[in-house]
Amino acid sequence: MTTQNNNLTLKILIGVLGALLLILGIFTYKFYNEEKREKAQLQQEKDLIESELGELITKYDNAIALNEVMDDHLLKEKQRVVVLLDSLKDYEANVALIIRYRREVGKLKKERDRLFKLADSLTTQNAQLATDLDSTSVALSERIVFSDSLKTQNNKLAEIVARGSALTASNIKAEGVRVRNSGKITTTARSSRAEKVRVCFTLSPNKLTEKGDKDLFVQVINPENNLIGDKVSVNFDDAVLTYSGRNKVFYENDALDVCVLVDAVEGELVKGNYVVNLFSGPRMISNTQFELK
Repeated sequence: MTTQNNNLTLKILIGVLGALLLILGIFTYKFYNEEKREKAQLQQEKDLIESELGELITKYDNAIALNEVMDDHLLKEKQRVVVLLDSLKDYEANVALIIRYRREVGKLKKERDRLFKLADSLTTQNAQLATDLDSTSVALSERIVFSDSLKTQNNKLAEIVARGSALTASNIKAEGVRVRNSGKITTTARSSRAEKVRVCFTLSPNKLTEKGDKDLFVQVINPENNLIGDKVSVNFDDAVLTYSGRNKVFYENDALDVCVLVDAVEGELVKGNYVVNLFSGPRMISNTQFELK
């Protein structure tokens, strides 16, 4: 009887142990699956955070490329994101890690929004400044064009006045002459008898010309293309004039008859055609020709 009781007790114990083992196995399997699922969820959350950090870096890169005003600020904030992403990759996913990094991502997003709003504001201001600058440049260009136009008109007007006030001459005539002992001047058309060349002309009346002393210069070029007479050079602002003879007269805006005697040395007065040029200062105002036989 005792043996039967012991066997029954043993069977009961074995049954209870089997049941406990079965229950333990079920709980162990369930815990393993839950832990595996939790790890998968944590890894998925970690991957999501890494993806968000990567997107933040890309957005910073785009913002930096478009905004030169805040490059330094954007670069520094981007570097913070890069460091955080690198550190996240080195850790295994767990609840504490996910909570801490999710909090950091939230801070970074707020800072990104603040910086981007500020960058947009600065970009808008720069665009307005550029528009204002363009408007100012256009106005300045128009003023410069207007000023240049006035300057051109003034220059043209000054040129017209200068031309209008310039001395002119008419009735220019040149001829060979000789001077007698009495001082009387007689004309001659023979080169062998001529001693000088006399050039006579009339200064035309001009009310625009300033009254006063006027220097008049004569060039006489003989048939051998040589300048005769004084052969003296005078300097002007942008020219040098070598003349045969000169005369200074006082001009009062009315017609004025003037003559210039040009001396000649032996051998200068030869047969042929002579060219005579008349100058008021550096400007030629008349010319003529004559012949000695």
